Amino acid sequence: MISAIETILIDIPTIRPHKLSVATMNTQTLVLVKISTEDGLVGWGEATTIGGLKYGDESPESVRVNIQQHISPLLLQQDEKRVGGLMNRLRKQIRGNRFAKCAIETALLDINSQRLGVPMSELLGGRLRDSVPVLWTLASGDTANDIAEAQMMLDLRRHNSFKLKIGLNSIQEDVRHVLAIKKALGDDVSIRVDVNQAWSELQATTAIAQLQDGGIDLIEQPLKAENRRGMARLTERFSVAIMADETLNGPQDAWDVAQQNAADVFAVKIAQSGGLTQAKELATIARLSGISLYGGTMLEGAIGTIASAQLFATFEELTFGTELFGPLLLTQDILTEPLKYHDFALELPTGKGLGLAIDTDKIAAWRRQD
Repeated sequence: MISAIETILIDIPTIRPHKLSVATMNTQTLVLVKISTEDGLVGWGEATTIGGLKYGDESPESVRVNIQQHISPLLLQQDEKRVGGLMNRLRKQIRGNRFAKCAIETALLDINSQRLGVPMSELLGGRLRDSVPVLWTLASGDTANDIAEAQMMLDLRRHNSFKLKIGLNSIQEDVRHVLAIKKALGDDVSIRVDVNQAWSELQATTAIAQLQDGGIDLIEQPLKAENRRGMARLTERFSVAIMADETLNGPQDAWDVAQQNAADVFAVKIAQSGGLTQAKELATIARLSGISLYGGTMLEGAIGTIASAQLFATFEELTFGTELFGPLLLTQDILTEPLKYHDFALELPTGKGLGLAIDTDKIAAWRRQD
């Protein structure tokens, strides 16, 4: 039985300012959820968001309050082995709160895979790969700094694909910035851009034409999430891959986007999807619709990152790799041993559950006390 549910906020500075079109991040707040059972098992989940309420409709503080006040009473003293039934109960009785629900489901799956003595991926369909390719996001906003940062990652064999956050500046400034980096790094390095919904359709048409001609491989969410017809027109017009991200908030959205041919690629994010099982449904819709997959992130710490990797390792194809670099953007870690990034990929743990060694002393030292 579930005996306790605790939600912990940890504020960790980033290694450099991380600039998006919706916010500039200097600190990331990790939202950790700890579920304990009467027989002594502990499961961990994560509900980390980006940019407070500037990106989405959940914040670290709202996640904590809603888990404490509304979600926990529905779960305490319930059988933690009935994950599907518990999550169905939450979906029926609590609207929205996809990030909070994801953290709860992750912790429950962590407990149950520990009990069975298998990695969490085995409860999600079975692992098909032992590592996932990981790109690095260049988001300093300075062309020379971004080129130097990318070259360092290549030299370290940590990343050989890069995504640029654009949309804050004029189209021509952003295009010049991106193409200068592409030219400096060469044809063997994959460059993608993430616009975070910043463009109108006219702006997107102008910019994508230049980016496509310059050898850019993918354009992520150029238009507002609601403008799926515009996304469909861009997808039909250009040969460069158009990726849906913010418009995907669960399987129903994925179905609608697929039906409208409004993307070539889906960014799968477990928190944005409402949990691991719903993210897997989203990926199945993509596979059946001939849409490629990319493993997305909400810049989570180690727990959310490895939970995502446990799912992405079950996908039959992962054409555009993943973005699971969140822990590398942080100046502090919450593990006794750091995650293993090497040869342009993240290695999955082989232990039971999430397979992580959580450092509870670090969590206690850094947790927010308000």
